[in-house]
Amino acid sequence: MVNVEVLVTDELGDRSYVAHDGRAAVVIDPQRDIDRVQSILTELGLRCTLVLETHIHNDYVSGGLELATRTGAAYVVGGTEEVAFDRRAVSDGDELAAGRMTVNVVATPGHTEGHLSYIVSDQEGSPVVFSGGSLLFGSVGRTDLVDPDRVHELTRAQYRSARRLVALVPDDAALFPTHGFGSFCSTGAAVGDSSSTIGRERQRNDALVTDDEDDFVGRLVAGLTTYPSYYAHMAPLNRAGPARVDLSVPRATDPEELARRISAGEWVVDLRSQTAYAAEHLAGTIGISLAQHFSVNLGWLLPWGTPLTLLGEDPKQISDARRQLVRLGIDDLAGAAVGTPSVVAPDIERRTYRVTDFADLRRHSEAVVLDVRRDDERGESHIAGSVHVPLHLLLERIDTLPCDTLWVHCVSGYRASIAASLLDRAGRDVVLIDDDFANAGRLADHDTGG
Repeated sequence: MVNVEVLVTDELGDRSYVAHDGRAAVVIDPQRDIDRVQSILTELGLRCTLVLETHIHNDYVSGGLELATRTGAAYVVGGTEEVAFDRRAVSDGDELAAGRMTVNVVATPGHTEGHLSYIVSDQEGSPVVFSGGSLLFGSVGRTDLVDPDRVHELTRAQYRSARRLVALVPDDAALFPTHGFGSFCSTGAAVGDSSSTIGRERQRNDALVTDDEDDFVGRLVAGLTTYPSYYAHMAPLNRAGPARVDLSVPRATDPEELARRISAGEWVVDLRSQTAYAAEHLAGTIGISLAQHFSVNLGWLLPWGTPLTLLGEDPKQISDARRQLVRLGIDDLAGAAVGTPSVVAPDIERRTYRVTDFADLRRHSEAVVLDVRRDDERGESHIAGSVHVPLHLLLERIDTLPCDTLWVHCVSGYRASIAASLLDRAGRDVVLIDDDFANAGRLADHDTGG
């Protein structure tokens, strides 16, 4: 049987895979920090013979080219893809060998035009299916990343690809998608289950239980939401061939240099928790806590190519942040500093703002509330009279906001904390509502319009 090791990248909502027969290994859609893959290969004594890309990724920089180069494996990329490096070009119907395993290539256009899925089998047991951004758990990958004018065309292709793929394998075949675990590359009723089979998907997947193609297309297109701006840079980087990954510690930044960068308006990002940042931070910095969605939010907000300096409580916080950032191609860090605000820059002004919850907001009926959730989230329910600016648009709309103290909220408090730091950096008075929106209660119950 084909053994599959799963590498979870929760920060981006993606998964990579190592399929093996005990000796030979096939790696599918590796993230750029390939040391994780190399650790599995070493631990299990595997020789990587193939590195497979299901598509040119839009949500992260691939580690496939570097992994193939380091291991001597063939780098398998769709033959219709325009890339600037040597690869083993494959197309629908091709068959590859890796040890005792056979890899069958299936064209599954939709998520991208040249998207491929791979059916891997050996002499024993059922095959396994690596579906990339095509067939996901419960739904399929989004279809608006290639060209906005081709969304309906690609959605129809996605529908047909999913149905064709499941017709090629038995119900007990295990399914291993790359997206669908919180990635913005997924859409529809995607669920974050830890595993699934083709048979399970036949019973619940949007593309498989809906026999009306027009109905499927209409619902999927209507459900498409905004996606991070950094996506625009990922595919070009992947087509060009990413530079060698660098996970080294950024050079230390002394207090004088840090003060100069802040004064120059550079991005100096504090990685501490949102409550620690609110309690005390360096004026002119931005608070983006090193949590699960750190890189997504920073990548979405940071003007591409802007000098970036990191502030952390300890060296591990800096190295963890660097790992997340290289996955997005944010390689050139200006530097880093470790310690509390008074340690890293004792002569820079320190600021603070209040942190509260929705129960407190209910006692302040005069408060001006700023909702920084996405449009689709606000459309489900929102606080009547609140101002709405999605976090990813805040920097360009900050001058349009009321001059009052702004009580900022999102779904959980995380994005609100980033917004509060940006507002504080701009000299605005803010109160951070660090609370779950479910606790808004009667503030939102009566207002469920757009």
